[in-house]
Amino acid sequence: MMFGSHQDLGAAMFKSWSEEQQREEIGKLVAGYRNGVPVGILCKMAETIAGSREKAREHLAHFLTMEEREQAVEKESGGMKVLVADYFL
Repeated sequence: MMFGSHQDLGAAMFKSWSEEQQREEIGKLVAGYRNGVPVGILCKMAETIAGSREKAREHLAHFLTMEEREQAVEKESGGMKVLVADYFL
């Protein structure tokens, strides 16, 4: 295996970042999402950067309005809808 047993490349690096650095990076992800990055990638990367789903939710709520989050959930279906709702609502 090329990368060994690392499942989340970069996760260790993000742990060393300040909360401000994490928020800034998640802000860049949100900008990417608004330009077409899939919502699943936004959610997973935000969690990886923040270190937990709970902290990712806080950062995402900072950058996305409630209307944007509700619209994102409504666009999805099935398991992805449940996942996105868990991050956004």
